[in-house]
Amino acid sequence: MKIKTSLDRRSFIRTAGLGVTGSLLVPNLLMSSFTNTTKAKDIPVNAHLWVYASKFPPNWDATPILDTVFSDLSYAGIDGLEIMEGQLRHDNCVKRIQGLIKKYNLPVSGSSYGVGFYMWDKNQHQTILDDIEVILPRLSDVGGKTFGISVGSKDGLKTEPELDAQASLLKKIRGICEDHGIEANLHNHTYEVENDMHDLKGTLARIPDFKLGPDLNWLIRGGIDPVEFITTYGKQIVYLHIRDQYLDGTWSEYVGQGDTDFEPIAAALKSQNFAGQAAIELAFPNDFVPKNELREDWKMSRIFVRNTFGW
Repeated sequence: MKIKTSLDRRSFIRTAGLGVTGSLLVPNLLMSSFTNTTKAKDIPVNAHLWVYASKFPPNWDATPILDTVFSDLSYAGIDGLEIMEGQLRHDNCVKRIQGLIKKYNLPVSGSSYGVGFYMWDKNQHQTILDDIEVILPRLSDVGGKTFGISVGSKDGLKTEPELDAQASLLKKIRGICEDHGIEANLHNHTYEVENDMHDLKGTLARIPDFKLGPDLNWLIRGGIDPVEFITTYGKQIVYLHIRDQYLDGTWSEYVGQGDTDFEPIAAALKSQNFAGQAAIELAFPNDFVPKNELREDWKMSRIFVRNTFGW
């Protein structure tokens, strides 16, 4: 049974438990088709490194194991690596990352951004801009072309002045991105899309043409139907994250193992002529011990995306 991508899932997702269910078996058909299926469209399928970074709180900087990250993803047939800003704050990061790109023939697609920052808070704006001025040139130097921005959550709804401040900063960040040949996009968690998308709608009311990089699973967890979201905003979606979960809301070990109904999502993207990039993002519950080697989870996820989305 697949999770239906409908709005009436809101209450169910918010009360989801943490038990892991489901099989770890992969159909032989999927395994064999990995080498036999041709991409229907030239959509890069990258990987976001959160599952590695999650082992390094509170800054979520996976720099110590970047060699393993590149090795795993290269083995799995991933097209590129989406890093996080933590890897770009080290003075020697460009040389290190360029060396890994060459060693594993795996490019950096871009970076996500926003850990620990609150863009609605004017008091943080200069600190964020100073950080951006360091990170973006380095991202450009390692070949990154996308920048997925999370604006930061707040207890309660953001006020109109706070949304004004948030939009003002986003415009400045987008301009700096453009100066470095990088495309900014809004990357959502649940807080941007809960409460009838108060946060995201507030941003888009002020910057209607800002590109979007939705996380499909966070949409579901925020009570939003990904198909409806894609149908509404498809023309400005340039990036997206793909993650899977079980009926109880627990994340699965690899994409395709869980109960998310990806077929209508794939059809919606096709109907919108989606021509951006995608990233598989694995995430495990606390204290979860994978049954497979992580590189195998990436490979199985990559196979599923190829067979389901045609990329």
